[in-house]
Amino acid sequence: MAATSILSTDDEMNAMAGELVDTTGWTDANKTAWGLQAEAYLASISQYDWSTNVATILGVAAEMLSEYVARYVAMQAIAYNMAGFTSRIEAEDMINIHIFRMLAIEKIVSDPSFVDFVSDSNA
Repeated sequence: MAATSILSTDDEMNAMAGELVDTTGWTDANKTAWGLQAEAYLASISQYDWSTNVATILGVAAEMLSEYVARYVAMQAIAYNMAGFTSRIEAEDMINIHIFRMLAIEKIVSDPSFVDFVSDSNA
């Protein structure tokens, strides 16, 4: 079985988590829950329900939203148990990289013109 996020795939989540993620918390149930949390957050900051309207999302927007969800899930998994990494600093560096990119995506997604861009492109 695989995680059932609407906006991201299991493979994308695995890639973002890296090979050292501890498998204790890296379960399909956790990945699904974390993915749905990220999707809800994206909907709240953009005031647009991406998950419900997934079929109408422009390709470039879909890639960005998918990246965000995969990074959020990976960050949660890394923070869940850092034991698999060579050091806590390595795990924290990975989290910081995810946060940096997620903040950039949040800035774009929260701009009302982003939703307009996606809607206009699909018309």
